[in-house]
Amino acid sequence: MRLITEADVATVLDPDQAVAALRAAFTQHGRGQAQVLARHRITGACDGAPVALSAMGAILEADGALPAVLGTKVYSARNGRYHFLVSLFSALTGAPLATLEANEFTRLRTAAASALAADLMARPDARTLAVFGAGIQARAHAEALVRVRPVEQVLVCARSGAEALAAELQAALGRPARAVDADTAAAEADLLLTATRSPTAVFNGARVRAGAWVGAVGSSTAVARELDDTLLARARWVAVEWRTAAEQEAGDLLQAAPGTVPPERVVELGEWLVAPRARAASDITVYKSVGIGLEDVALARWVAHRLGAC
Repeated sequence: MRLITEADVATVLDPDQAVAALRAAFTQHGRGQAQVLARHRITGACDGAPVALSAMGAILEADGALPAVLGTKVYSARNGRYHFLVSLFSALTGAPLATLEANEFTRLRTAAASALAADLMARPDARTLAVFGAGIQARAHAEALVRVRPVEQVLVCARSGAEALAAELQAALGRPARAVDADTAAAEADLLLTATRSPTAVFNGARVRAGAWVGAVGSSTAVARELDDTLLARARWVAVEWRTAAEQEAGDLLQAAPGTVPPERVVELGEWLVAPRARAASDITVYKSVGIGLEDVALARWVAHRLGAC
């Protein structure tokens, strides 16, 4: 069994490859060929600090040169700081193949899943991106989303750090970027991405323009949301990674008033890949992410294969 370090991961994985790996895995899921283990959490305290341990996983069939695998992601949390590991096993023999340090591709996998969702659901002419939040995921998502749509400008809205992130993105992406308030970001963007820790909606859904795509990735708990009922009621489609996870962890949906999001308007990413949904140019589409083990196992398998571990 091989230990794959963060440095190893960085040598073989980039955002485009991450999207391709997730596209293949979600297609398997949409065809009923992949199984997902829901997230389980335990919490406690140690030396006066809150701690938590979480685990999730998936089973993937073979895909071309990629072998069939079983995988689990386990991660610790202490005082809001996280450390991630993924373990892979052969589905043919049950033998362990590799354990991967997974902080880097946890960052990449969340943004890659959003980029995949935007590529499936957003208008092809989307040119203005608004990012809510100024942390690691906000930057990773901006870098990923400009790869799937012809973004010409980036708007950044955050309680702190917006101007600094806008300057970083302008330098890194070669596109104009500026800090704005929430109303401006909501009204001007074709692509909106929320990556905050806010427990309540971060913009007024009535201001979102027709035809916009909105991705919400900041929360994976039932008690926090970033999107309001107004936006959700306007959405033609609401995509989730996996209904089971969304029904347990998607606070944006769980806190919505009854009837705001009818079940027939909710679709899994894998279902959309296998049978794309029709959408008019004026339709608003929403992607609500909570993160599932399928994503981690798919990227871990791809990295391990590239490094000769499976």
